[in-house]
Amino acid sequence: MDIFLKASASILVMLILYLSVSKYNKDFSALLSIACCCVILFAAISYMKPIIDFIHKLKNLGNIDSNFIRIILKAVGIGMITEITVMICADSGNASLGKSLQILSSAVILWISLPVLNQLIDLLDQILGAI
Repeated sequence: MDIFLKASASILVMLILYLSVSKYNKDFSALLSIACCCVILFAAISYMKPIIDFIHKLKNLGNIDSNFIRIILKAVGIGMITEITVMICADSGNASLGKSLQILSSAVILWISLPVLNQLIDLLDQILGAI
């Protein structure tokens, strides 16, 4: 919780700086926005360690292939990075670039998920074949 409070305080400080600088220098205010997003990303990453430990515990209990866990974590990471980048694009006045990135990230997530989807199809084939 301490990291969350520190990140929130730094975000408020950066927001005040952003609002005061944006009137005079749009380029510097965009850099402040990117820096603020990086602070948020690092704070979010610090909270991911217990979640990853929990996922590994589930993996061991359920005897799940570690490649599937890796794919899920990659998809979550791609989604988080995409959302931050889309917000930066929108703040910089280029929302269409952000929307294009969302389409690209959706395609990449589907692409990296193909092994999981193939395994699911094989499992359904086995289940339906046994009926």
